[in-house]
Amino acid sequence: MMDVNEIRKYLPHRYPFLLVDRVIELVPGESIVAIKNVTVNEPFFNGHFPDHPVMPGVLLVEAMAQAAGILGFKTMDKTPQDGSIYYFVGADDLRFKRPVVPGDQVKLEANVLSERRGIWKFGVKASVDGQLVCSATILCADRKV
Repeated sequence: MMDVNEIRKYLPHRYPFLLVDRVIELVPGESIVAIKNVTVNEPFFNGHFPDHPVMPGVLLVEAMAQAAGILGFKTMDKTPQDGSIYYFVGADDLRFKRPVVPGDQVKLEANVLSERRGIWKFGVKASVDGQLVCSATILCADRKV
């Protein structure tokens, strides 16, 4: 549904911090399903950990937040080019269930829970091969730049 070229229109992130490779489902105002392909060439694996590569949990949370950001931008029919940016401002009920390693394809899902005065609440989760990897409730703020 969205390849990386279209994703770049909705997220200001660039290499090495763009963590969404593809969007496979999107219902504005409701939900998104996106993909992050994890390869051994990711720059963070050089230090996390050289002999036992594991994707840092904070980057999994960031990937889920980026998917939620795409959903928010598409819902509002805005882009960063319009002078708007989404800030990740909070996480509740964050849980990690298993590590993500090179070769994994992470399915990122976000659902809109609420929106009030530019503060969006999303239910998010990440999974690999149908197994839950991480879940949380996150808050994002839509702000002018």
